[in-house]
Amino acid sequence: MRNSLIFILTLLLSLSISGQSIKGGLILGSNLSQVDGDEVYGFFKPGLNVGATAIIPLKNRWSIAIETLYSQKGAYKKYPINYDTVLTTDMLPYYNLRLNYLEVPISIHYNDRDVVTVGAGLSYNRLTSGREIEYGKRVKWSDKRGPYDRDDINIFADVRFRVWWKLWFDFKYSYSLSYIRIRTYTTDIKTWDRKQYNNFLSFRMIYIINDQVPPKKKKK
Repeated sequence: MRNSLIFILTLLLSLSISGQSIKGGLILGSNLSQVDGDEVYGFFKPGLNVGATAIIPLKNRWSIAIETLYSQKGAYKKYPINYDTVLTTDMLPYYNLRLNYLEVPISIHYNDRDVVTVGAGLSYNRLTSGREIEYGKRVKWSDKRGPYDRDDINIFADVRFRVWWKLWFDFKYSYSLSYIRIRTYTTDIKTWDRKQYNNFLSFRMIYIINDQVPPKKKKK
């Protein structure tokens, strides 16, 4: 991680010295998450995705974006409506996982006419805390990160649309390159292990403070 930060700072310094103008922006949005391998399916866990970004313009409509984010992930599943017990209702979750990360994504983007950009990249995620609830009861962890790996590298792709003036809408899909946990499941019939991966969608608004807004086309 230290070597990555040194590389990023060196890159920013070299580009600023060479005359590139770095754009800064603010990010506000949400994640819809699931954890592959937890026997719970669906992007049902909402979470925050907030932070800041620096965009470094390159030649021929290309740019590099570096972000610093607070990103919440996890998984969520309700009891079935017909679950046979008086202690639960259809609104009570039987599984609820929250994982809080500090995230640093780095991506490269192609800008089409200052209206749409498409990009892809990698992000480093550091797990700061979490919470797991099963069948209405909180699972006791030995520390605030529990059984989940503290480091998670994601690969992602995103597309951005200019909504109004300096405001952009961003849609991003991300997936873990390596598993964040190996969990053993046991029933009366069998026992099996599952590797778990973060799998999530992000919907965000990005306000680029010093963005160059394209001029309006003159009506004929």
